[in-house]
Amino acid sequence: MSTYQTEEEQVEALKKWWKENGKWAIGGIVLGLAVVGGFKGWTEYQRVQAENASANYEGFAQAARSGDLDTAVQRGEALMQEYQGSTYALFTALDLARLQLDAGDKEKARLRLQWVVDNAGDEAIAKLAKVRLARLMLDMDAMDEASALAANPADDAWMGEFLSIQAEVKLARGDREGARNDFARALEKGVSNPTLVRMKLAELGG
Repeated sequence: MSTYQTEEEQVEALKKWWKENGKWAIGGIVLGLAVVGGFKGWTEYQRVQAENASANYEGFAQAARSGDLDTAVQRGEALMQEYQGSTYALFTALDLARLQLDAGDKEKARLRLQWVVDNAGDEAIAKLAKVRLARLMLDMDAMDEASALAANPADDAWMGEFLSIQAEVKLARGDREGARNDFARALEKGVSNPTLVRMKLAELGG
């Protein structure tokens, strides 16, 4: 409309434009407001959900710290079901796995860790759960499962952990040379317990 030379022409053009497009313009404004309002509503919902999940996690953590396993399991499972997609649910499952492993229930611990592997959207949390699950499989003499979990690790911060698990599997199967090589590579890449890996490597003549 800036191409019109007089104010009257601009006003007349605006009237015509509004007559032809007014309904669409109003619809667009209403839609825009709905989108903005919907986004604000969704943001508020997410905030409330996060606060509720945090409060529930604190209740679970208190029960865990007090040694009340039954209450911790009850609260933890409720949190995992109600806030399945949240980071709180993932850490709750990891904590439950540790608590139930400490209580001697390896099978339940396995199920918790597998749940994290299956549901974690965060790659770091998924890999942490995989490492813990693979080590549990070693402890349960489930070598095929442990080997599958540790297979083909990416060259990242977790590679050393997966290599050390591969070394444990090879050692259990009698492949001392393969175990020695994997333990050595694990040390190069970095592991959470280098002292233990060095001891095992020394026992193998590395």
